[in-house]
Amino acid sequence: MEITISRTEEEQLRKEVEARTDFEAARIRRYLAMPDLSRTPGNPLSELVARIRAIPDFKYFDVINVPEIMGTDIAFDLFNFPADHPARSRSDSYFIDDAHVLRTHTTVMWYYWLKEESVRKRMKTGEAVGALSWGKVYRKDEIDRKHMNVFHQIDGWYLARREEKAITIDDLKKVLSDIAIAAFGPNVKYRFNPDTFPYTDPSLEMEVDKDGNGTWVEVLGAGVVKGSVLDNLGVDSSAWNGWAFGFGLERLAIISMELPDIRLLWSQDERVKKQLELGRTFKEVSKYPPVVRDISFIVKKDLPAQAGFVPNNYFDLVRDVIGDTAEEMVLLDKYENDEKLGPGNVSYAYRITYRSIEKTLTNGAVNALHAELEAATIKNFGAKIR
Repeated sequence: MEITISRTEEEQLRKEVEARTDFEAARIRRYLAMPDLSRTPGNPLSELVARIRAIPDFKYFDVINVPEIMGTDIAFDLFNFPADHPARSRSDSYFIDDAHVLRTHTTVMWYYWLKEESVRKRMKTGEAVGALSWGKVYRKDEIDRKHMNVFHQIDGWYLARREEKAITIDDLKKVLSDIAIAAFGPNVKYRFNPDTFPYTDPSLEMEVDKDGNGTWVEVLGAGVVKGSVLDNLGVDSSAWNGWAFGFGLERLAIISMELPDIRLLWSQDERVKKQLELGRTFKEVSKYPPVVRDISFIVKKDLPAQAGFVPNNYFDLVRDVIGDTAEEMVLLDKYENDEKLGPGNVSYAYRITYRSIEKTLTNGAVNALHAELEAATIKNFGAKIR
């Protein structure tokens, strides 16, 4: 069964964001408008989803499409995120207002799915149930070739009555191995390690060695759903148990294709797009030269996150100003010296690699972008350029 959750509240919140004129609202509008690659025909992220859906154990799972804006009570409270968890801060998540955020993980589908009357009816009869959900998620992040602040996840979970099926660690291993084989083929090597997640216990992560050369990479995780989380969601944990998995689709695609830059997944260059096939090693169509610029500035320290300098917020500003020409951003130096900088000040120095995935950048164009970034750094953080 395919289920799409009502977006009435989300649509109202989007209208409010549309009406705002602040920088953060413009940023959020831009991210929401980006295409969902996991639902874009021909994109390898969409192909990954199709392969996972085709796993026999998922044949009768529901598919649920959930809102991209939701309450913090749903995103964090129900899933046992502690009060001091980094995801709850404005330097890690995109807040619409004090009570609503852009979706930070697709695990939120548990809440929406369990509210569905059709699901509850099946559970009342004791039927085992399962669901899959995928799509864009939003988290503030560093700038490099492996990370973006807008990316895609897929989540799945399964619930059964304890008297019918006691979920064990072997169930988790089977789920993960089935996904690894679907993504990388029957010859992939994989292994399991203990892990920790806020909403499962015990938990496992899986590493794969795609080429058999001894290079192990973590790709996905799963766990037995915590009884406290089930109770939070209105499911009697003394009668029900289940497993759950969740992971980023980009990570698997990058490994499968040996993709050198995550931005290539968004490319509209036909020379790039025709190579984006799972299992096919990507070959550079043209290595546009990098242009490197450093930026160094002094800002006030120990201010509230909303008013002060926070690296993740600065990465967002860099994305705002120079867009997807930012290949990498590295902190060269963080320096504090009251005598040289003045009391309460701190100096940051970053090295930014400008490189387009679709054209050669001229020094003049980069200089103009860099000057714009310096101006925006002064305006938004009260910085003094060094």
